[in-house]
Amino acid sequence: MTSHARHASSASTPDDFTFDDPSDAPDSTDEALLRALAVTFAGAGFTVDGVESRLGAEAADALHRDLLEPASFALSREPDDALSALIRLFVLAETVEAGDVPALDELLAARLVARVPRLSPTESAQEASAEELVDELVVALVDVRPYASEGVNGSVEMWVASDLGGVQLGRDQPLRRDHVVGIGPATTLLAQLTPREPVARALDLGVGMGVQTMHLLAHTRHVVATDISERALAFAKFNLLLNAEALGIAAGGLEDRVSLRLGNMLEPVAGEHFDLFVSNPPFVITPRREGEGGSDQYTYRDGGKPGDSIVEGLVRDLGTVLAPGGVACMLGNWEVREGDANWHSRLETWPANDVDLWVVQREDATPVEYADMWLKDAAENAELSSWQHAFRRYLQDFASRDVERIGMGMFFLRRTHEGAVGGPLRRFEHLTHALGHPLAAHIRDGFEAITWLRGVDDDELFDEPLVVAADVTEERHSRPGDEDPSIIMLRQGAGFRRTMSMSTELTGFVSVCDGELVGSQIVTAIASLVDVEEEALRASLVPDVRELVALGFLEPRWR
Repeated sequence: MTSHARHASSASTPDDFTFDDPSDAPDSTDEALLRALAVTFAGAGFTVDGVESRLGAEAADALHRDLLEPASFALSREPDDALSALIRLFVLAETVEAGDVPALDELLAARLVARVPRLSPTESAQEASAEELVDELVVALVDVRPYASEGVNGSVEMWVASDLGGVQLGRDQPLRRDHVVGIGPATTLLAQLTPREPVARALDLGVGMGVQTMHLLAHTRHVVATDISERALAFAKFNLLLNAEALGIAAGGLEDRVSLRLGNMLEPVAGEHFDLFVSNPPFVITPRREGEGGSDQYTYRDGGKPGDSIVEGLVRDLGTVLAPGGVACMLGNWEVREGDANWHSRLETWPANDVDLWVVQREDATPVEYADMWLKDAAENAELSSWQHAFRRYLQDFASRDVERIGMGMFFLRRTHEGAVGGPLRRFEHLTHALGHPLAAHIRDGFEAITWLRGVDDDELFDEPLVVAADVTEERHSRPGDEDPSIIMLRQGAGFRRTMSMSTELTGFVSVCDGELVGSQIVTAIASLVDVEEEALRASLVPDVRELVALGFLEPRWR
């Protein structure tokens, strides 16, 4: 019979360990053992589909919202077999009977679990006799989650280890400072943003537990993965070797595919160039304190610099590590300060002149909202007086720079090719509606459209047959009784799902973009129909047509 008690590990207390000590991370020294564990997990049905089938769709979905009780209840109605034991151990952080755990010796050797004595409710380990300290129960030392991804041979099942989270450990204490965060919404978002065309070299900055590198290996010859935390690199190495077969990593051949490097920001790759860059950097804006060190910072989110200088520094310097045509995808936060012309006026000054910058703001927050969000993230609100002090420090820090709001969103950058025509792209969009993920193909197409537009002048643009993208629809709104619509809009049904208002003339132009007529023919026809001067009409349409192509509403016929 499985025990249902949830455990809290003393290893989560910051004072109980040497900061950034990888010795309590999973052990990856025995590659054969890790491959055997992957076979065990698969054989037990500990997969994405297997867990959902056992728990039911609703309880499985609740896990993504850090709700463990629906899954625990679902398992109480199921047999105590190997799959239930693995879910209880690694997902729900419950203690489990040693006899129910498959491959227990291997799990112990890999430092994924530990034995604990069975004690009475009032008994402590110090009070128990030697006979009572029989190792009969098992607890997880880490979180292990099934993960489905694209591998070398299509969709594959994998497993990802990370530190147990606050919900699993109990919210009565903050997370340890060198906490290695697991798969969350930001992880999934970044994976959905990253273009998946084959490339030679990619850089994963801030590798954490390694999921982005696992994705990159499906289409990248060699990945360099960096982190400032030795403990994070240990988790990443473990996960890569645990899933070596699915990732196409030969026995003993990890370094042929992945270079794991310790270091800060771009320092470990100075002088190198990459075709693709991905990062969920430590972008959380955190108040600084005099004399603070690494053990005062949450390494998974806090880069140790004031304000938004971590994100600013990356945007300014990425051109030095991107190969010509190389693309970067990253997440970030930034400050909007008193006197700024708009939310992106500071961002416009950051990138080099040979780097395109495209930023999508998804949400923003006041200093109060931002402080509350991140203090709760690491359970720093668990103790009232320290929480009040930390909250005040956040507000004082923002006030010192006259910060009015904090923007949160996605950054896409591309280094232009030498001799590129026209100035660099500076695109800033505020899109708060639901987007059509994955966005990777739309980001790729957006940069390709900009490249094409740079290479054609207005005459060449209007000599090209254009077509309306397949996902685009038209909406017309009018007052009751009006003969003509007062508002005409184009709407994208996929990707960024933008909406664009249209003039009557532009609507007429788009309506006949079927790939047969070129733009100059369409302008001639519209000018004759509405009795306007052809050159004036064409001049008025040029910027809008370019914008429609750049944003993916219209496409060249050959695409």
